[in-house]
Amino acid sequence: MFSHIRLIWKTLRPNQWIKNLFIFAGLLFSQNFFNLPFLIKTIMAFLIFCLLSGSVYILNDIIDLEQDKVHAIKSRRPLASGKLKVSYALSIFIIMVLLSFGLASRLNLPFFLVAASYFLLQMAYCFYLKHIVILDVFAIACGFVLRVIAGTVVISVEISSWLIICTILLALFLALSKRKHELVILEKEAANHKRVLGEYTPYLLDQMISVVTASTVVCYALYTMAQETIRKFGNRNLIFTIPFVFYGIFRYLYLVYKKGVGGNPETHLFMDKPLLINIFLWVITLGIILYG
Repeated sequence: MFSHIRLIWKTLRPNQWIKNLFIFAGLLFSQNFFNLPFLIKTIMAFLIFCLLSGSVYILNDIIDLEQDKVHAIKSRRPLASGKLKVSYALSIFIIMVLLSFGLASRLNLPFFLVAASYFLLQMAYCFYLKHIVILDVFAIACGFVLRVIAGTVVISVEISSWLIICTILLALFLALSKRKHELVILEKEAANHKRVLGEYTPYLLDQMISVVTASTVVCYALYTMAQETIRKFGNRNLIFTIPFVFYGIFRYLYLVYKKGVGGNPETHLFMDKPLLINIFLWVITLGIILYG
């Protein structure tokens, strides 16, 4: 029994649930972080998205079972290694999806619809979009945007267009960096591992990353100086968070191009101390500006 729980937990990939922290963006930027009812609702939304994303990882491993069996690292996964039966994993998948939507329906209708949209997007990605060049990274970016939207609708606050744009650009930056890492590491075997990688080249990804990187830092800088932002927060001090954003982007590029990492942003976030310290300082500075 305990061995099955351990195998299921590993298949759910909880280390990747850090992506769901984007749900807290609406709570933070609407200056409601210390509003207890809103905080509880946002935590519930976070947990629901963890259940949904975990269930998607189970389905993804079932779909890619044969490919994972011949992969050097993925062959060690519970399903690919044969330690976890497909029928058992499929049962857990169904239970988690039903539980997720049941809980989502108890929050509010807009959140339920966003959660359903996120799940359908992930289904489309697993079965089709992950094989289509460019659309694959846009699908990943849309997943992040839906997380942010979910965090705003669950507490019924207005979502900023700046927040949407910055989220799309940052998500594209991370997704393209991941594709770059996969292409470099796998080299000639890249297309055999993921069909879509055969459509990319290092030069093409470098060009895309350059465009998205510049757009991300410029967009965030403009957001901090926009009159809408100044009126909302009652000061111009958000510009003091710009250096942290610039450093974070540049540090991640350094990790991708110099250190050869970038395949799993959620892992490198906690492994790289300078990047982790920078994010911590950004959050503290942001908290002082918005709530101080």
